[in-house]
Amino acid sequence: MVLKGISTVISPDLLHVLASMGHGDEIVLADLNFPTASICRDGPREIRADGIAIPELLTGILQLFPLDTYVRCPAALMNLVPDDKAKHLSTPNWDQYRTIIENAADTKIFFEMIERFSFYERAKTAFAVVATGYAKL
Repeated sequence: MVLKGISTVISPDLLHVLASMGHGDEIVLADLNFPTASICRDGPREIRADGIAIPELLTGILQLFPLDTYVRCPAALMNLVPDDKAKHLSTPNWDQYRTIIENAADTKIFFEMIERFSFYERAKTAFAVVATGYAKL
């Protein structure tokens, strides 16, 4: 049965994860290239959301889940690697994520930008990693 008011992009497993999380717990929304299986091998719970784009998933999650208002940066992104920075690689989805989060939080937010391998290490301590098939930056 479909629950009223819950986006169809939120699976039962993801809903359970969101309901189980508490203060300080983090969730990773991972794109197609993220090493989800290896990150989750001995750590966070792996949730599959194949075929769902991160913007839609983020929108659905933020209808149910509040961001931490006691931290300067309530969301983090894996920063570009130096070669991509040098090429001035475009990341239009980051602006889309910011808009979605700011609309949900009704305030301006700042992303914490984390170096690639540091992001992997932090992801290992997350409550869950949601693996999507999303391939855009």
